[in-house]
Amino acid sequence: MSKLPVRDVGPVAGCCPPLAVRALTPELAGQLAPMFKALGDPVRLRLLSMIASTSEICVCDLTEAFDLSGATISHHLRVLRETGLVDCERRGTWVYYWLQPAALSQLGGLLQVAEPATVR
Repeated sequence: MSKLPVRDVGPVAGCCPPLAVRALTPELAGQLAPMFKALGDPVRLRLLSMIASTSEICVCDLTEAFDLSGATISHHLRVLRETGLVDCERRGTWVYYWLQPAALSQLGGLLQVAEPATVR
């Protein structure tokens, strides 16, 4: 079966220390920003949550859950795929999506705070 193209998210979780430990380099910020930007859209955030809540899900089930055109859903899924948050595989006429756990672990690890920040 042929897989649709997916952007490699680079190193797995733990690639970088949490923001509370050390500031990001410009290069790393540039690599991670598209993932955060993808999650900044309510439709994409909801799509990601639906995909993450199961081992895999058919695009037909995702499309039915929204009052949006199939083309709009496909656009949002393409953004999630290109940023490396999800992966997919075509099976006949349908495409099935699943979460890329390493990408979410990478983002989650970046947002970890070891101790409460001191208010100044």
